[in-house]
Amino acid sequence: MRSYGACLAALMLVAAPPGLAQEAARGTAAPASAGQLFQAGQFEQAGARYARIVTGDPGDYTAVLNLGRVALLANRLDDAETWFGKAIALRPHAAEPKVMRAAAYYRSYEFEKAAAALEGVDLAHDRLVIAQYPTLDVAQLRSFRGQTPYEVQGAGQSINVKLLRTDPLPLVSVRVNGGAPVTFFIDTGGSEIVLDTAFARELGVPQFGAVTGTFSGGQHAEVKQGRIDALAIGGWTVRNLPVAMMPLRQLSKGLEATRIDGIVGTTFLYHFLATLDYPAGTLILRRKAPASPRQVGAAPDHDGKTTVAVPFWIAGDHFMVGWGQVETLPPTLLFVDTGLTGAGVKLAESVIHRAGITLEEDKAEAGAGGAGNLRIVPYTVRRLSFGEASEQNVPGLYDGPFPWETLFGFHLAGMVGHDFFKRYAVTFDFQNMRIILTRPRRGG
Repeated sequence: MRSYGACLAALMLVAAPPGLAQEAARGTAAPASAGQLFQAGQFEQAGARYARIVTGDPGDYTAVLNLGRVALLANRLDDAETWFGKAIALRPHAAEPKVMRAAAYYRSYEFEKAAAALEGVDLAHDRLVIAQYPTLDVAQLRSFRGQTPYEVQGAGQSINVKLLRTDPLPLVSVRVNGGAPVTFFIDTGGSEIVLDTAFARELGVPQFGAVTGTFSGGQHAEVKQGRIDALAIGGWTVRNLPVAMMPLRQLSKGLEATRIDGIVGTTFLYHFLATLDYPAGTLILRRKAPASPRQVGAAPDHDGKTTVAVPFWIAGDHFMVGWGQVETLPPTLLFVDTGLTGAGVKLAESVIHRAGITLEEDKAEAGAGGAGNLRIVPYTVRRLSFGEASEQNVPGLYDGPFPWETLFGFHLAGMVGHDFFKRYAVTFDFQNMRIILTRPRRGG
């Protein structure tokens, strides 16, 4: 099941991040090596190489721009804003640094700065916006003038929200704009809060723009952009939220819900130290504080549980990517998509072939995606790892091209989904940029 954010990113595939083609054309060893490191997902090493280039030539636009890109991937927002500012000074008319600087402001809750940073960018036709940052809508951003986006109101430092169910996806009860309780599903494959189109119309949600989303199997559907005043969850109310709008109620039967009215995506979770505890059937949201992330999973092995911390990066507007391994292939980057239902993994076709995985064509069946029906072919991955967390005989599915494989300029082998994570309590620590997986010890 593909939600809005991940789908929009597939609108246009790019072979490399800005500047890599120019580096290859130059034929100079150092920049080419930096580009190759980036393409291989070795972001820290690529950043160190770009930094050496800039030390020798502060006017090297490509190196400056990619230092900002590496910082944005690592969520070092102050550094990213600084480097993109330097890139803009070098090339005032270039769109790439303006777009990515706006993305950094967006993650910093500085929506007015994000809107101002996009001045002069043709958002309707800019490839980077369409492919990787579709949540950047100037009218939507400006609608928050004088307000604090994602302002949390309520007592305490944390809330525990009992999930309505965890299979086939985690469902949670929320209230939008003070209305009656409705059911959302939790999906890190999506970016912002997403509302069903009919539900949004019933609420009178304002619309600021629309984009064409690309979904599983290369299907397309319109996604509208808006905002809501409040979303109540547990004992807290979160105010001033951007939202997307698309048809979702047709997914209700497949998710075994009376009615699905929305999605809780990565960008909402980003504003908290959030734990999706599958075994306990609980969503835990903690206020961000410098000390609190270090307390989570501090003991790697205790109380009969095993804890694994996996570093990750944020690509585009919400893609959490971390190192894993498919079968016996070399380690590779995987996208964390808890909204992948009915499987624990979905791999790019090239990876399926390299791993020698057999598609079970005799078990193919029709399925539903965010934009329509799909032909789904199952397969089994004998061993799949995400960080040091490893599972055997993980069910996979093939439903067509994997459009995110080369989107960000580095290789993504596929996505890790619900059936992999449902044995764990999964904590998303956006301050220390790690995903913490905790589960009972086997046999314990």
